Amino acid sequence: MKRAWMVCLSAVALVSTSAMANADLAKSKNCLTCHSVSNKVIGPSFKDVAAKYSGQKDAENKLVQRVLKGSSGVWGGPSSVMPANMQVSEAEAHTLVKWVLSQK
Repeated sequence: MKRAWMVCLSAVALVSTSAMANADLAKSKNCLTCHSVSNKVIGPSFKDVAAKYSGQKDAENKLVQRVLKGSSGVWGGPSSVMPANMQVSEAEAHTLVKWVLSQK
């Protein structure tokens, strides 16, 4: 029983550490300048993004391209612009997008 409890605690710590690392990555790449997890800032909240793309098979790749290349008009009129994030690598974009899509 003690072993099962330790395995469970280890899993929780790993998930928490991973989530914190992804939040730190989002902060270091300036994502949190325009977004937050729960509230609209300039752009939509990460929870709103996750809800909008929930169940879409191509969501990760589509959003990675938006992070890398930017987009406009997706969350409003033509003035709704997300600039390309030139400081994010493709691998980092995949990590960030997976984290964003996990926000429920």
